Amino acid sequence: MRKVTRGLVAAAALGAAGLAAVAAWPVGRAPEDIALQGDANRGAYLARASGCIACHTDFENGGAPLAGGVELETPFGSIYSPNLTTDPEHGIGDWTIEQFAAAVRQGVSPEGAPYYPAFTYPFYQQFTDQDIADLWAAFQTVPAVAEPSREPEMPFPFNQRALMKFWRALYLDPPRAEPVPGADPLWNRGKELVEGAAHCGACHTGRTLLGGRDHESQHFKGSNMLPGGGKAPAIDAETLMARGWDVDSLSYALRSGITPSGDAFGGAMGEVVLYGTQYLSDEDLEAMATYLMDDHG
Repeated sequence: MRKVTRGLVAAAALGAAGLAAVAAWPVGRAPEDIALQGDANRGAYLARASGCIACHTDFENGGAPLAGGVELETPFGSIYSPNLTTDPEHGIGDWTIEQFAAAVRQGVSPEGAPYYPAFTYPFYQQFTDQDIADLWAAFQTVPAVAEPSREPEMPFPFNQRALMKFWRALYLDPPRAEPVPGADPLWNRGKELVEGAAHCGACHTGRTLLGGRDHESQHFKGSNMLPGGGKAPAIDAETLMARGWDVDSLSYALRSGITPSGDAFGGAMGEVVLYGTQYLSDEDLEAMATYLMDDHG
């Protein structure tokens, strides 16, 4: 009996030591100083393209803009979007632009903790310092809302945020939005938006059991792991063409939410259009459609 007890104590001690080691494992890198002047209008446009408003505004319950609290149900528990207003206690009012850059591009909090990948920071890795300065300028115009978001409701071991460091090591891919030399500039702009800011693959790419995107065989092939158990259809070029889409109808749908059959987008995609893509320029919508209809170049 004593041997069993000693074994359990030893195992517990090793487990605690392991968790302590993981917690001490640094994540991300120190951001460089950003002294650029931001353009709030351009930042607001980029925020729309990036889905910030839809994810961080609790429209269903009458929440204030960007005050957070939107529940994202995942197979691993529920996450609530944080407050992005200028409130210094509950929002980002006491952050520096460098901390903001680390959060957006690296998924690392001011305290050095990794964010859960429900925050689509992997798609924002390619944002330039000017992009960050513009976004920062836009967020500085948001009125402060003194309301905290809710803590994640996740069972063990998913509530151990430090374990996200292992997930990042497995699934944090390099940016996929870089332009292809010699390609059509419109196609390259579409690639930048689709694979970057608009983060289409977050919903439309299949995932592994651990929630990582399967780029090898499921890129844009659809997913059944949306928040709340929803599904996203395939949007690879072959499937879109087989279903009767073309550049004109797809760019129109991204503006209006209306499909070629006359139906309307619902659910998450309806929100994407309502709070995001309808505000994009005609050229950017055409660029996204051009890339999606020929996502292999």
